[in-house]
Amino acid sequence: MVEIKLDKKPKNPIIIEGFPGIGFIASITTEFLIEHLKAEKIGKIEFSEQTPVVAIHNSKIVEPFGIFYSKKYNIVILHAINPVNNIEWKITDAIEQLVKTMGAREIISIEGVASASNEINANAYYFSKKFNKKFDKLNIQPLKEGIIMGVTASIILRDTLPSSCIFVETHSQLPDSRAAAKVIETLDKYLNLGVDFKPLLQKAKEFEEKLKTLMQQSKMSSEEKEQKDLNYLG
Repeated sequence: MVEIKLDKKPKNPIIIEGFPGIGFIASITTEFLIEHLKAEKIGKIEFSEQTPVVAIHNSKIVEPFGIFYSKKYNIVILHAINPVNNIEWKITDAIEQLVKTMGAREIISIEGVASASNEINANAYYFSKKFNKKFDKLNIQPLKEGIIMGVTASIILRDTLPSSCIFVETHSQLPDSRAAAKVIETLDKYLNLGVDFKPLLQKAKEFEEKLKTLMQQSKMSSEEKEQKDLNYLG
């Protein structure tokens, strides 16, 4: 069962989604955007199949799947901290429902891709079904080869969604703020946000430590639940 709870319903926004993946780039990017665009929380998505885990940060609840809105830029941000397993299609169903409810113009997925290069500076690429010309005009390179998995893949495969993706190279399985900064730089060019990515580099440690803590809490809670289930069955 999927339930979307909204306090506001923006009209014709662009939706940016970020679910945990390699380098946790999407989670760092959406966290940064929420803070720097001063986006307000307008709702959340609940999945009955998801392990009930909640994180507390600065005495506030961090929703597993939060929905935020920047009125100034008419951008909706989907921010997730919990790993998703086996519910990717249901998440895409929920996203499609949001797109229809809000009349969203475009949904942009953020994703990290493993880099075979030894270069420190990450490169950003795009994939889009409808907006190729806009990316090309900004000299953002298309992704020519790659294997995409998870929520981003299910969104790409859903023909009814006006989807675009921004990919960035990363060398790390750990939170990679440098790669996330490259995404912010690319999004700024594409959406003309006027957001400086440099503070993300300066605050890299803070963002990374926060996400590490939240991810560890989530993982520990899931493992504890699995152990309790095993003990119960045994």
